Amino acid sequence: MTKNLKNPQTVEFKNRPKIIGNYAIVGPKEGAGNFGEYFDYVMKSDLFGEKTYEKAERKMVEHALVGAIDCAMLTPRDVSLLLAGDLLNQIISSSYAARSFDMPYLGLFGACSTMAESLAIGASLVDGGYFKNVACSTVSHFSTAERQFRFPLELGNQRPPTSQWTATAAGCSILSLQGKGPCITKATFGKVTDFGIKDVNNMGAAMAPAIDIIGLCGMILPRISNTKI
Repeated sequence: MTKNLKNPQTVEFKNRPKIIGNYAIVGPKEGAGNFGEYFDYVMKSDLFGEKTYEKAERKMVEHALVGAIDCAMLTPRDVSLLLAGDLLNQIISSSYAARSFDMPYLGLFGACSTMAESLAIGASLVDGGYFKNVACSTVSHFSTAERQFRFPLELGNQRPPTSQWTATAAGCSILSLQGKGPCITKATFGKVTDFGIKDVNNMGAAMAPAIDIIGLCGMILPRISNTKI
């Protein structure tokens, strides 16, 4: 049945799943930016108390998940499904984080679209009544992404003017039909379109035509916290 299809690409959610909890943790560079006051947690160091950036990234996912669950006034046992992804091979940060929690897990790899993708898929599963509370999460870390896609920081390579700066941040939202919060009303699933961008360092131009659309009844703002470590 396709009764919830608004058009061939857009799903309209009849039951309007709600975002009942959310949490955002960022690195010091992001915390010092214009939106710093809106993040729940600003790390003092990119290593986040760990010996490697990869371990720090995994810890960020765990921290965001616990924070969102607490915000929703739930426990990890109340989460029916975890949808999460990151930028590394085998989405290792999210997968290792999921290992620490006793909940079903579906790994996603959508690069910059992972958060929107998790919300769209999570809303579909919640709206259909297949899962009660779904956690949607994503994470990225500048230092791990540089090693993965460009050059390790230790090499000291010169960055071209068009080179992107991957955010050091993790976020998580809890979706449910119960409780209060902004609603997800629609989700549009896009197509892969090649505009012929040849500069491998200019990912901004390659991704500029892409639009991730999530219909929200209201604006999502994380809780404000000045806690730092």
